[in-house]
Amino acid sequence: MSDTTDGSVKAMVREKYGAAALRAADGQRSGCGGAGAEQSCCGPITSNLYSAAETACLPETAVLASLGCGNPTALAELRAGEVVLDLGSGGGIDVLLSAQRVGPTGRAYGIDMTDEMLALARENQRKAGIVNAEFRRGDIEHLPLPDASVDVIISNCVINLSADKRQVIREAFRVLRPGGRLAISDVVVRGELPTAVRRSMELWVGCVAGALGESDFLHLLAEAGFIAASIEPTRIYELADAKAFLEGTALDTEVLAREVGGRVMGAFVRARKPA
Repeated sequence: MSDTTDGSVKAMVREKYGAAALRAADGQRSGCGGAGAEQSCCGPITSNLYSAAETACLPETAVLASLGCGNPTALAELRAGEVVLDLGSGGGIDVLLSAQRVGPTGRAYGIDMTDEMLALARENQRKAGIVNAEFRRGDIEHLPLPDASVDVIISNCVINLSADKRQVIREAFRVLRPGGRLAISDVVVRGELPTAVRRSMELWVGCVAGALGESDFLHLLAEAGFIAASIEPTRIYELADAKAFLEGTALDTEVLAREVGGRVMGAFVRARKPA
């Protein structure tokens, strides 16, 4: 865990992801880290996550704003008629894909705290002509939805950005219906990361410094009441990847990359609320 304060994390995340939304709206590929983000974080972490068939039916700006580390909509096994909630919905790509998967009898909600991303997501929804989706402003630590109101919660490389992950997971449990499921993609750590990495605000915003360890993630899920929790690696970030997302920070890239490479992974995290 980091000693970074909640307020400073939120302010930095809002600033960087707001700028990313504006770049995407202007037709530019977004970056998700600090200095040098366009070359670093989004190279190893956010590349090649969606098939051409999935993105063909979406506005280009939805794809350009995608800053995730996986494709939870493909892994969550969404069914017709389900209500889906995306934590930290960004430009809306996963909400729009979810809305298509659950069909006209289902619904997809997206929650985001960044006004620029919400504006972009709503415009992407309008362009896509999708009516069974809704984007709401809010924090993932305090979800603007009632208890037991959704069937599936997805999220794509967002929980690592929160300074209060315990509260995020508690909120997810609260809004899920009995028997509902959590199906998220996130960055997860195996082993320990160097203190310098954990304290780097640039790497926190870049999805690395705030990532939970496997055992910590499973512990928080169990503590909140989830059952059948599992973590499945989808992509291991090796030495070259570590150098890429460390580049542009004030840290010693060559030295720290050897300590970070192989310890950071994109993963699919599943859990279920007891029926």
